[in-house]
Amino acid sequence: MKEFGYQRVLDVSEAIAILGADPDARFLGGGTNLVDLMKTGIERPGRLVDVRELPLDRVEMTPDGGLLIGATVTNSDLAAHPEVRRRYPALAQAVLAGASGQLRNMATVGGNLLQRTRCGYFTDVAGPCNKRLPGSGCPAIEGEHHNHAILGASEHCVATHPSDMGVALAAFDAVVRYETADGPGELPLADFYLPVGDTPHLETALPSGALITGVILPPAPVAAHSHYRKVRERASYAFAIGSIAAALDVRDGVVHEVRLAFGAVASRPWRALEAERALTGGPATAEAFAAAADAELAAAEALPHNGYKVPLMRNLVVALLTELAEEAAR
Repeated sequence: MKEFGYQRVLDVSEAIAILGADPDARFLGGGTNLVDLMKTGIERPGRLVDVRELPLDRVEMTPDGGLLIGATVTNSDLAAHPEVRRRYPALAQAVLAGASGQLRNMATVGGNLLQRTRCGYFTDVAGPCNKRLPGSGCPAIEGEHHNHAILGASEHCVATHPSDMGVALAAFDAVVRYETADGPGELPLADFYLPVGDTPHLETALPSGALITGVILPPAPVAAHSHYRKVRERASYAFAIGSIAAALDVRDGVVHEVRLAFGAVASRPWRALEAERALTGGPATAEAFAAAADAELAAAEALPHNGYKVPLMRNLVVALLTELAEEAAR
């Protein structure tokens, strides 16, 4: 591991100023992803700026009835917060599905959004990877790709985003709040992650030197009727091979509102807008849920060994929406 400096900060403006003066510095939250990447030589910062002591560790109500989640709120505190569990249960469930208790105690909301892919070719510094070494190629396309992307990928990268939390945030139209030397800014999560295209190494639209300060969840009554479902290759904590965050409002057997987002199928949490459009105003039946899933997955481009994700995601949509519809009918 490259030698690095360490500095703890207590003020947001101080943190931003340090990063602005030292382009080789990186912000450090819980370190559950960054430190691993430093150990393998993928990340080589000259200085770590510890932001854990910044006053960004609270979950607060917003004036319009939403929630503001501070960037240094730990995953454990987020999942346990009573307002999150009551009003956005899929988010609490996603966080609890994401890692062991030890990791959740350290991992932060801001860091979770910025975690990088767990693709084996990305983490192998001895080989090529367009995300790590632009222009070197994507060996996953011809190699091991059973858990890689089926939506939104390109010939330059087929890696997936590993976040569980991000899938639920995508379903609920979360907005990322950040601070720069020029002042504060906001990015809808839908715009936060950049399309893969031919520049997979450019992962987010966050301005250079910006510090994530929080995540805003707009008020969404439908979110109170939501669940998160994750499929993984072993029962213990593991990254998803497919996941879904879903919220459903059914009235008299008709879908009044629905939210759907997929995980482990793309380079970013995937909002299933085609499926939402197909369902809204129609019957809350298994047949309708399957047709909506098919509409969303029509754009899937599977590789030879990850085509199983198409029926997997279809079945997840039907199963979870049916469960939510049955709950609404009780």
